[in-house]
Amino acid sequence: MRKLMIIVLATIIVGCNTNSSEPETIQGTSPTPQQQNQKDGLAKHLKPFKPELPTIGLLMFDGVLQGEVIATSDVFGKPSRDFEQLFNVITIAETKAAITTEEGIHLVPDYTFDNCPKLTALFIPSGYDMHTQVRNVKMIDFIKKKNEETQYIVSNCAGAQLIGASGIADGHKIVTYIGGGRELQKQYPNLKVQDDSLVTFVEDGKFSSSNGNLTSYISALNLVEKMTSTAHREFVEEYLYIDRLRNWKK
Repeated sequence: MRKLMIIVLATIIVGCNTNSSEPETIQGTSPTPQQQNQKDGLAKHLKPFKPELPTIGLLMFDGVLQGEVIATSDVFGKPSRDFEQLFNVITIAETKAAITTEEGIHLVPDYTFDNCPKLTALFIPSGYDMHTQVRNVKMIDFIKKKNEETQYIVSNCAGAQLIGASGIADGHKIVTYIGGGRELQKQYPNLKVQDDSLVTFVEDGKFSSSNGNLTSYISALNLVEKMTSTAHREFVEEYLYIDRLRNWKK
C-alpha cells in the first residue's frame, strides 16, 4: 500500500511539473503571441542589435513622460506574426547616466548623443519642464544631426517644442498637447501649428506629431504601418489588446 501511494504521488508531481512548463492553450486554436513567447523561452525576448534592420531611436531626458517612450517601444518592439525581429529599438540620452522619468522610474539609455548609431526614425517625447530641454544646445544639435539621416521624425506632446527649437520642420504642420498650440505658434512662427482641440495626430512629409500621452500610440502605430503593412499594424494592435481597450465599457 505504501509503495502504491509513493508511485501515485510521484505521478502527480511529474504531471504538475509538465503542465507548469507549458502555457495553456485551447485545443484546435493557435497560441497567442504571449503564449508562443512563453513556449519558446526567455531567449525570444532578447533582441540583439541587427545592423540590417531599421533602427528606431527613442530620445530621453530627465523628467521625460515615460508613457511616450513606452508607447513607441511597445509598438516597434513587437515581432512579426512569425516571431521575427523587425526593428532595432534603442534609447538615447545625453549621457549614459540613468535618467529619471517624471513618474519616478529610472531608465538607463542604450546610447548617447556621441555614439548613437544611424537611425531610421527618431521619436521625440515631452516632459513638464521643456524650458530646460529647448535650451540644451547639445540636444538641439543632436536632433538637427539626426534629421539629416532619418526617414522619419515624430514628436509627441510638448516634444513639438524641441522640433520648433531645432528648426527642422519649419513650414510643416505640427500638433502639440491640448492647450499648448497657441504658445507653440507664438514661440515658433515658422511652424504650421494645428488646432490641438480638434487635431490628435498630424503627418506632413517625414514629420508627424500627436497630442502625446496615450495618443503616442497613434503616432507609433501610424509609422509602424507605413514601415511594414496594415496587416502588421493589426497584429500589433491585437498583441497589445487594443481592441479590448476600445471596447472596455461594453
